[in-house]
Amino acid sequence: MTANGWLQIAIFLALVLAVTKPFGIFMARVFNREHTFMDRALRPVERLLYRLTGVDEHHEMRWTEYAFAMLLFSAVSMLMLYVQQRIQGLLPLNPQKLGAVPPDLAFNTAASFTTNTNWQAYVPETTMSYLTQMAGLAYHNFASAAVGISLAIAFVRGIAQREKDTIGNFWVDLVRCSLWVLLPACLLGALLLVWQGVPQNLKRYDVVKLVEPQQVQVTETNGKLITQTVTDQVIAQGPVASQEIIKEWGTNGGGFFNANSAHPFENPTPLSNFIEMFCIFAISAGLTYTLGRMTGSPKHGWAVWAAMAALFLAGVTTAYWAEARGNPLLGDVDQRAGELQSGGNMEGKEVRFGIANSVLFATATRDASCGAVNGTHDSFTPLGGLVPLVNIMLGEVIFGGVGAGMYGILIFVILSVFIAGLMVGRTPEYLGKKIEAYDVKMAMLAILIFPLTILILAGISSIYGFGTSSIANPGPHGLSEILYAFTSATGNNGSAFGGLSANTRWYNIATGLSTLIGRFFIIIPMLAIAGNLARKKYVPPSLGTFPVTTPLFTVLLTGVIIIVGALTFFPALSLGPILEHLLMNAGRAF
Repeated sequence: MTANGWLQIAIFLALVLAVTKPFGIFMARVFNREHTFMDRALRPVERLLYRLTGVDEHHEMRWTEYAFAMLLFSAVSMLMLYVQQRIQGLLPLNPQKLGAVPPDLAFNTAASFTTNTNWQAYVPETTMSYLTQMAGLAYHNFASAAVGISLAIAFVRGIAQREKDTIGNFWVDLVRCSLWVLLPACLLGALLLVWQGVPQNLKRYDVVKLVEPQQVQVTETNGKLITQTVTDQVIAQGPVASQEIIKEWGTNGGGFFNANSAHPFENPTPLSNFIEMFCIFAISAGLTYTLGRMTGSPKHGWAVWAAMAALFLAGVTTAYWAEARGNPLLGDVDQRAGELQSGGNMEGKEVRFGIANSVLFATATRDASCGAVNGTHDSFTPLGGLVPLVNIMLGEVIFGGVGAGMYGILIFVILSVFIAGLMVGRTPEYLGKKIEAYDVKMAMLAILIFPLTILILAGISSIYGFGTSSIANPGPHGLSEILYAFTSATGNNGSAFGGLSANTRWYNIATGLSTLIGRFFIIIPMLAIAGNLARKKYVPPSLGTFPVTTPLFTVLLTGVIIIVGALTFFPALSLGPILEHLLMNAGRAF
């Protein structure tokens, strides 16, 4: 670990802190329909959209109607993406003449991008046409992010409302989020990335001659290995910048290229790397202040922010230490950082980013439900790889993905307040609302669905050949690959540990279903809590009320998040990355 590395991490967190309040105020004004500096340009567009679609912008929805509208929108969007992939070969903007996507892969991709997961079991530059990338995948990057933010705002409204049956209008929230929060920032961000060297064109891929021809071995259809001489290289390109920025700003993660943000066309410079990391946390951090402002308790928003920051720092510190100390199996090799070498475990990392920015990127993207990567997690040390895995298992509530992290941590807030109420022997209260049995049942339902899906599907894949045949490594590392795949899919993260050949019928269907379960089976209980809280009377705080604005609350919330995750997943983790770490120190590798 170096002072320079810590300085970069500190600057990153300081910038996130600096934008939390202004972003939070702006989003609160947008969703409260207060005046903003963008209204003059965007209000006419908003009114036109409502007129064309027949939406009554003044209509308020009960939680059941809000949920139905969200499910209907998601189902239609998913079907459209599936059909587009299946007929891709017949559509324009396909200079490489790429054919139809197979049915199981098309289902997996449609489910993944609809749920803000962006799990990619394919090589994007050889599978998806420009039209599919732009009108299909990039569209879902906007739509799924807007849905997540809208749901978080609906939950916050449920907390803030007093004796009302409604939590807002889904269509209005969706439109305002897209027009005010997502589009303007992406227009500016795409230009910044183009400035840094990210391509934005519709050209056919270039074919160039290699300076030095390469000898490669390929397997023929009969299984025989033959040696071929490669003299040409295909340089993929396309409308990259426009998809890259919403991939990060909307915490989606699906890359235009297979190497994702490790590819120099997606992430060419240290500055572009910093911009992308900042975009991943910006909205999620701002939503904590939006929570405080809309509920009339800014200190509560900061208490939630502090819990997130503490968990983030714990994760990035652990990962940085694990990667910077290097590989103990290379005991005779000098792995210390110096003027002539990066030091530590540089396998799978880009030299232009180094260890500090690699672990910072990995920690931030797993905290925030963003599947983007700028390095190979499969090449991390066992404890270094443990951090991103655990971050997803905790529910990605650490500055979690746009909207999803906010309503995820609010479920833990409900549970924390309930536990605090049990400690003092009275009915728990949260910002003037009594937390009763129904609220706790719905919260526990949302929390339990997540580990059940992961552990059941990972267990099946670890036993039967259709699951184990896809892993590249034996032993505990292979288990980590399977466990990470279903954790990432169910957690709507979308990143891959690497080493798992996921483009099989089993993994396409299983991970596709787990993305849908991880998104919608958690949203429904969450909206039920929001609707129930909105109907309740306001109860003034008393001497027995547990304050949710103090450092003690931050400690309690952090503890509940860690304990729930540890108790649920520790047995599986002990057989995967923890066991691998112990064996590595004993001289074995996988």
